[in-house]
Amino acid sequence: MKQNESSITALISAFSRAYHSQHDQPIIFDDYIAKNLLTQKEFSEISQNMINGIQFFNKGIAERFKDQPEEILKWITQIQLSPTPLARAAFCEKVILNEVNLGLEQYVILGAGLDTFCFRHPELENGFEIFEVDHPTTQEFKIKKLSYAGLKMPDHLHFVPMDFTKKFSFQNLIKNGFDENKKALFSLLGVSYYLTKEEISKLIKYLFANLPPGSSIVFDYADETLFEEKGISNRVQNMVKMAAAGGEPMKSSFTYHEIQTILEESRLLIYEHLNPDAIQECFFKGRTDFLSAFETIHFIHAVKR
Repeated sequence: MKQNESSITALISAFSRAYHSQHDQPIIFDDYIAKNLLTQKEFSEISQNMINGIQFFNKGIAERFKDQPEEILKWITQIQLSPTPLARAAFCEKVILNEVNLGLEQYVILGAGLDTFCFRHPELENGFEIFEVDHPTTQEFKIKKLSYAGLKMPDHLHFVPMDFTKKFSFQNLIKNGFDENKKALFSLLGVSYYLTKEEISKLIKYLFANLPPGSSIVFDYADETLFEEKGISNRVQNMVKMAAAGGEPMKSSFTYHEIQTILEESRLLIYEHLNPDAIQECFFKGRTDFLSAFETIHFIHAVKR
């Protein structure tokens, strides 16, 4: 990971959520706080970079909207940037709130970036602990962003600096108040693509080795068509190319059976699985804009038996 690379990724993700909250209807996932984490300069620069990149994404759209930069930005954001982050956030949040109703008391966000769950759900402040695990550089960046937005860190939000993709430390979690004897929910969103199959399997095994039954994980993954599928306007192919060009190539894709096997080895059972068609039905059905479920991407909620 390059210096500040994770911070840039977090910023772009926040941009996509902020753009959606302000410009799209109907709302799939309303992160109304995300816009407060970006300065006007950051929002404008990311917007301009997206617009300037339209020739890479689609030359036809570049020509069609050559005098309409806002339409170009809308197209890039809705086609390429936003679909998966919005849908997986909505899926994950639905799972979390349901688990809270079933007695969940602790939630661990792996690769939290500029996540705003804690600030959008102040009703969970009593008796619900949230642990954000991320690269130290990203967490320092987030602390500055929270200060900029005038957001105070509540007592039940715990920052745990850690490059968990290289080595995960439960001791760091426990030092911040995590209780291994209580069931926990982990989210791992937008991460699995950049790890090898061995790394993902090892991480999941380690996470759930000593946790009680009922603990669970929410994550997204790419299926076995990732490196063959082009997608609408070549967006899947573009995603793979951009990741490689950015120095963080996508490393893994899975059949459903492979995912099922990895989870079963850790005594996890798939409770809910959404393939692209199901994601389209759940989050994008009936839309008249460019937003639609990304090809090859699946969502999973798995529970330890």
